[in-house]
Parts: sequence; structure tokens; C-alpha cells
Amino acid sequence: MKKMHVLDGGMSRELLRLGAELRQPEWSALALIETPDIVRRVHREFIDAGADVITTNSYALVPFHIGEERFHAQAAGLIDLAGRLARAAADAEIKREVLVAGSLPPIFGSYEPERFDPSRVQDYLAVLVENLAPHVDVWLGETLSLIAEGDAVRHAVAATGKPLWISFTLADDAQAIAGDEPKLRSGEHVAQAAAWAAGSGAEALLFNCSRPEVMAKAVEISSSVFRRLDAKVEIGVYANAFEDNQNDGAANETLHETRDDLTADHYSRFACQWADAGASLIGGCCGIGAHHIHRLAGALKS
Repeated sequence: MKKMHVLDGGMSRELLRLGAELRQPEWSALALIETPDIVRRVHREFIDAGADVITTNSYALVPFHIGEERFHAQAAGLIDLAGRLARAAADAEIKREVLVAGSLPPIFGSYEPERFDPSRVQDYLAVLVENLAPHVDVWLGETLSLIAEGDAVRHAVAATGKPLWISFTLADDAQAIAGDEPKLRSGEHVAQAAAWAAGSGAEALLFNCSRPEVMAKAVEISSSVFRRLDAKVEIGVYANAFEDNQNDGAANETLHETRDDLTADHYSRFACQWADAGASLIGGCCGIGAHHIHRLAGALKS
């Protein structure tokens, strides 16, 4: 059995829990501007909960959230700060190694594959990569909705020599939960994404920011593709806790409600299913807090 690595959980709801003021469209980027010490505290709480990997709070540091003018004026400094806060939290852990993943988000908006612009994407990714590179151990292209976004991240980090993880978000509507073949939000099949990952040089293929009910089948299909292609690619999952019907409005306009039923015990049972299906990198996304990570870390590492 592969060694399990526990990822952290969602940053934004933990920032709110600890007293940060978040508002759209800036969302979690606002905490870096106004209350960076709370960002550090969230990283520390996830480490204390058992996370082996923490992710930089750089997800919202794109024009989609902070605007073009602020991106060009302030993004480099804020991205560097996000990297330094995560690095300091990881280095302060003396009992075990904690890795820092550099979050490279969908530049043109979460869940919006139709907005992807290949002619402009590298201009923005370059700022993120340059300013995170001194602080991170691995790159994490996350919540990507189409394979082309993953390929853009691959090109952006190629010269750094650091490992690459790519995480796609899945369609999680009623049909997907009922058992349809899993797809990215672009409509591309998970099997296509896995085949791309097998030849991309990525060390891991993950699925994130979708409801936990759709994840296991994506892991199973990816495992099958990697076996067929004899590809040594790890698989990971970090699901969200969003209620159903959360796709109305852009991700920088609304605050999604979270589920009451997704307790730490409930989520850890999903995590064990993903591990049984072949996942070895498991954590949480939006709405999955430190208490969830503590519970799943205990379940997975036992």
C-alpha cells in the first residue's frame, strides 16, 4: 500500500472562524492584505491537525478576484507574503516534515472553463510562479476545469525543477452523483485527464472542489488508466462541503452555503473510500476545516 499523505483543508472558512473579514470579490486575498497573522494561524492549525502538506493562500491572487489594477500593483508582494507565511509555518514544525504546495489557481475564474484564454494565461502564471518559487516544495495547479488549464500550469513551472501536482474539479450535478461517467467541468472525461497526466510529467493527479460523492469513481478510473499506461502517478482527493446547486453566479460574487451533514466522521469515511480506491494524497477543500483533517488523519494513518 502506498504511503498516505494528508493535505490541509479549505483556507477561507478557517480564516472566517478565526476572525478574518472576508468579502467578495477579494475573498481569501483580503486576509493577506488586512490580517496576515490569521493566515499563519490557519496554516499552524492544519499542521497541528495532522496535515503533511499545507497550501499557500495564493488562490485568490488573480485579477478575477483582486482586479487587473491591483494585480499589477500589488500581486507580486502579496504572492511572496503568501509563500513566506506557509514556509514559516511548515519550518516551525520540528516533529516531522511538512511540505508547502504553491497554489496556482484557474487564472480566469473557478468553474469557468469557457473563460480560459491561452494567449494571456502565462502572463499571470509567471507572476505567481516567480514569487512563490523561493518558498514552495511542490506546485499545485488546483481547481482546474479543463485539461488546457493543466497544460498551461505545466508550461509555467517547467523551468523551476520542482515537482508538479495537477488537480481538476469535477462536474458534481445530480447526474454525476447518480453515477454518470465522471467528467471535468469542461465536459472532458476523467479518463482523458488521466491519460494527459500520465504523459505530462506531473507526479500526481488530484481532484478537488467538488462534492465528495463524485470522487471515488474518478480515482478508480484514473487508477485504471495509470495501470494500463504503466504510469507512476499518485492520485489525490480534496473535496468541498458545498451544498447542492452552488453553480449560480461567479465564484467571486457569492458565498456558497456548506452542508450540515458533512461531519468530520462522515468526511473521514469518504476519505477511507478514496484511499481504498487508490488515492494516497487526501485532504479537504472549501468548508473542510481543521477538525475534519484531524479526524481523517487519524483514520488514514491508522
